[in-house]
Order: sequence, then structure tokens, then C-alpha cells
Amino acid sequence: MNGQTTMGLAAAVRPCRQRLLTSASAAAAKASVIRLFPRCSHPPHHHHGRRFPFLVSAASHTSQSDPSTTPTPTPVASDPHSAVAGNLPFFDRVLFPASFPLETPPVEEPAPPADEGQASTSPVREETETETEAWRLLRRAVVSYCGEPVGTVAAEDPECTEMLNYDQVFIRDFVPSALAFLMRGETEIVRNFLLHTLQLQSWEKTVDCYSPGQGLMPASFKIRTVPLDENNEAFEEILDPDFGESAIGRVAPVDSGLWWIILLRAYCKITGDYSLQERVDVQTGIKLILSLCLSDGFDMFPTLLVTDGSCMIDRRMGIHGHPLEIQALFYSALRCSREMIVMNDGSKHLLRAINNRLSALSFHIREYYWVDMNKINEIYRYKTEEYSHDATNKFNIYPEQIPSWLVDWIPEKGGYLIGNLQPAHMDFRFFSLGNLWAISSSLTTPTQAEGILSLIEEKWDDLIAYMPLKICYPAMEYDEWRIITGSDPKNTPWSYHNGGSWPTLLWQFTLACIKMGRPELARRAIAVAEEKLSADKWPEYYDTRSGRFIGKQSRSYQTWTIAGFLTSKMLLENPELASILTCDEDLELLEGCACCLSKRTRCSRRAAKSDIIGFTLDIHPFIHFLNVRSFFFAEPPLMGTALGDTGGQEEHYHFMLELSCTHKRVIYSCIGHE
Repeated sequence: MNGQTTMGLAAAVRPCRQRLLTSASAAAAKASVIRLFPRCSHPPHHHHGRRFPFLVSAASHTSQSDPSTTPTPTPVASDPHSAVAGNLPFFDRVLFPASFPLETPPVEEPAPPADEGQASTSPVREETETETEAWRLLRRAVVSYCGEPVGTVAAEDPECTEMLNYDQVFIRDFVPSALAFLMRGETEIVRNFLLHTLQLQSWEKTVDCYSPGQGLMPASFKIRTVPLDENNEAFEEILDPDFGESAIGRVAPVDSGLWWIILLRAYCKITGDYSLQERVDVQTGIKLILSLCLSDGFDMFPTLLVTDGSCMIDRRMGIHGHPLEIQALFYSALRCSREMIVMNDGSKHLLRAINNRLSALSFHIREYYWVDMNKINEIYRYKTEEYSHDATNKFNIYPEQIPSWLVDWIPEKGGYLIGNLQPAHMDFRFFSLGNLWAISSSLTTPTQAEGILSLIEEKWDDLIAYMPLKICYPAMEYDEWRIITGSDPKNTPWSYHNGGSWPTLLWQFTLACIKMGRPELARRAIAVAEEKLSADKWPEYYDTRSGRFIGKQSRSYQTWTIAGFLTSKMLLENPELASILTCDEDLELLEGCACCLSKRTRCSRRAAKSDIIGFTLDIHPFIHFLNVRSFFFAEPPLMGTALGDTGGQEEHYHFMLELSCTHKRVIYSCIGHE
């Protein structure tokens, strides 16, 4: 149960407690106290976590405080389920099959070298001075609970006396730190973080409108040391979560649970420790988050309805409704959950709901959020006040909403996903996080993903300039800024969330570039950032249109700035890890809402599976190959009839192919005729 005081200290849900005794009398008091909460068992771990063979190249040197030896080889497991808890050679073979022999010889104890100086070592890249400083600062930001590392604080600025909430561990902020530690082979802190934040999740339904809903993950938590039972000589550590009741604007975080699921999947894939995601408490946590996000409401759209300030942009910026950032994270979390949920009778309905939502959400975003030159021309000629199922302007968008800056800014080639879509309103601003994560999660089509990167390259001076990466473009100014932000002094034009430049977005930009085979763009952006970050003391964000000035209220030594830089460098050094952190296109997801692309007047979710993206088994494979391989990436217009031999029978099948102009998705309707 989540006991909370009025706008103050909140007790942790199922906390792990450690008592700090300062005298012998306190030790006697300890024996007489009734333990209300069990201690968390902490098995012995290496202080810096495990180092896996396939990640050795990511670490240029070991920690000076605890130099580790070269890991001893372990036998290769033949069963994937046995590749857990550090037994990673099997996982190594999956990643790099060409580097392993077909038959692994038995492992023998290596003879000690005659001279340690002659022992062979794997060549590793030397860290730059900037990387060395970044690792030192990242380790300095690590916080411990019950003697174990559990996360990193938002900022560790020794020159700042007013900490506000920057001394807390934020779920969204810790993600790049977690990835940096994982790719370095230090997994203990990530596992502890996942389990301890799971303890803080709200599991109880409440009727108090000031308490978090069931399944909600906190935005952040802080480790506090408080007296035990009014005894000033005995203390205990507690995790104090913030579900938004202490945040600016008192807005609950929608993205925390989504980031937690994404990080859980990344941890399991990188380490091979799939036993963690199969734990009962972890499965319950995933299902509670999904139940909260998939619950029915008054909304008619498959997108997730949220309020302003519920994500990375945590202040009023006019993103309430269906902001792109939340939809991209929501889609990614659904994809990750579908992989991790254990299949049983109790989870069948949830998996069915996930698949249905994924299909509808992917169609909705690809079709209605995508804009390029052709789409802008289409909107420019929209008719309004259309009432029917066949309406072209389904959201009653008025052409006058097209802003003047967009007419001159949109390039001839490339496009992007708009920031928001609501009835009679389109937010045409470019939001970096939503677009980049849509690429990584395959929420966009491959063509759209290439278009987004092409737009960033074309508009490099606007989105990258002196410091990557603009959180949104363009900034709101004048009366628009005063009305929408409430004259927010921190979100002045080209500052903070209103067009500021955030270096932490580098790692997501790098991930998207690697996935689309454009690593040169990421290298170019990282080189720009590396010139200034260390000299500028790793600030939180940069101001001005070109990002030349350090943010006027920016914190120095911002942890996710440091971690984002390190993660970007390590991803470029180990690009094979990018595939583990991303999701590939799933053609089966196109089945759920295939009717949305057809000319049917009503949505029918009972369409036969053989009628959508595929063919019945009695059709000759040649027809399947001809249509799928030849037509799937064809350019519009694409309307035709294919006749094929069906094994000597006198039947012909006419295939009607409808191609969406925005995302080139083909819908096959198979109708048999004698």
C-alpha cells in the first residue's frame, strides 16, 4: 500500500530497508523491533557487475578502484534458456556466429604464461580524454541503496546549492546511463534499478483522487535516511517515490512505465538473463502498466490520451492530447511487452489486445501523422465539414492551419511525423524524440524513416547547428508563447523545452542512424557535441536558435547528457548492439486494421486472415513471390490484376492491390472466381 503524507514524504511500496545503527544501545533496540517489511536479499555481486566476453571491446579500461582480471571462458550452452546470469557465450554465438567454430572444443584450463607481460590481450580502442572524464562523472552520480547501486541522480553539480529534484533518480533519465553500463558489461546497477522501481509501482486501487492509479510508475525516487521508531540512534533507508504529487504542475508521468518496459527488454537481450522477465512480480508489473495504458475510455483513437507535461517535455507546451513522443514510446512498450509476456491462459486476452492496438496505432500514426511536400499539398486543398465514412478530411483540419514557416521549411524530399493530431488541430512542429524513437521502434515505415533522416540532414543548421539536438522546431514566440506556455519564464523562445538543444538526444539519434544504415550522420553530430560538452561542464541544454549558448537555467554535469554521449560513442563502436535495442518491421501488425486502407464504408475487424497481407495456402507460391516481392515496394499508382497457375486447376485469382501513398503499404484482397 502506498502510504503518503500530504504533499510530503511518501513511504515506499514494499520498501527494502537497511538500518544504520550507531551504538550498542541501538543494536539492542534493533533486536526488539518487530520487522514489518522483509529485507531484500542481496546475493554477492562483483562491485562493478559482470563483464561479458562480447562486451569487452566496449570497455577501454577497467575501473581504477577495482581492476578486474580477464574473464575466464565458460562452456557454450546448447539451450538458449540456460544462457542466463552471466553464461553469455551462447548469446555471443547468436550475435557473432562467424567468429565461432561449428563445433566448440572442450574448455581446458589455460597454462599460466611464463611472463605476464607477454600474455596476449584483445586490442581495444583507447578512450579519449572526454570519454574518460564522462565515465568518471557518471560513476560519481551513482547512488546506492541497501549497499547496492540502484541508479544515477539527475545531476551532480558541486557548485549548485539548490538541488530541487535533481538529486533524485528519474526513470527516463536513467535509461541512457543504464545502456552505457550494460554495454560496458556492468549489469548489477541496471538489474537493481529495475527491481527496486518495480517495488515502487502502485499496485493498489484507490478512490483517493490524489493517489496514483494502479500500475503507475513513479517519475523518480530519492533515497532518504530517517530515524527508526523515534530512536535517534537507529536509522533506516527508504525509497521515497514521486508520482507527480511533488512535480511542477502536479502531473503524473505517463512515460515512466513505458521507459521501464523498454529498459527491461534491453537488459534481458543484452545480458541474456531472461529469467528476470519471467519472474512473477515482473510479469505482474508489465501487465499492470499495460492495463493502465490499454484501459477503455472516451477516446475514439488508438493513440494514448495524455495531459500536458506528462513526458520529457514536463512543462506546459501545448502537447496535451495525443503527443507523438508518448505514441512512439507507447508503441515501443507494446512491442517489447509482447515479446516478454509469458504465454498462458491468463495472458491470451492481453496479448490479443496488444496486437489489436499495435495494428491500429501503427496505421493511425503512419497515415495521419506523416507530412511531406505531397501531404502538405493535400492538406492545402482539403475540403472541410465533411460528414461520412468516406470523408477525406477525417479530422476536419482547416487548410488555414498550415503555418507560414512550414511552407518554406519543408524540403522537396523527406518528411516527418507531426507533433500532435486532434480534431480541427494539427501541431506541425518537429519533435525530435518522437520522430527518432518512431524510427527505432519501427512505428514508421522504412521509407518514412529514411525521410526523417533526410530531413534532419537537409535542415542540419536548424536541428543540429552548434549543439545537437533541437528538442522541437520551431520555438513558440510572442503571443503564441504567452498564451500556450502561460508566459513560462523557463520556456522562453529557443530555450529549455521551447526549441532548446538537448545533448542527451544524441544516443537516440545514433540508434536511429545505425538502424537505417546512416552512421555517418551520427558521427557528424557526435563530433559537434564532443568539441563543447566537456569545456561547458556537460550542461543540461543549450539556448538560442543555433544552440550556441549554455541554457540560462541549465544544470551543469547533467547525468543524462554525460550518459547520452557515452552511449552514442559505444553504439557506434558496437553497432551490432543497436539491433538488440530496436524493433524490426512486423508485417503481421498490418492485418488488424487492413480495412482502414480499403474502400469499405465501415471497419470490419473480422476480415479473413487470408485476405490481408498474404494468400491462402492453395495459391501457387509463384504468385505469392510475384506480388509480395515485386509490388511491396513499388511506386504508386499500383492497381492491377495478377493471374497465376494454381496447380493445373481452371481457377484464376484476381488480386486487387491498394497502395497507401503515404507509407507504401500494400493490401491484398484475394477473390476466387471459377
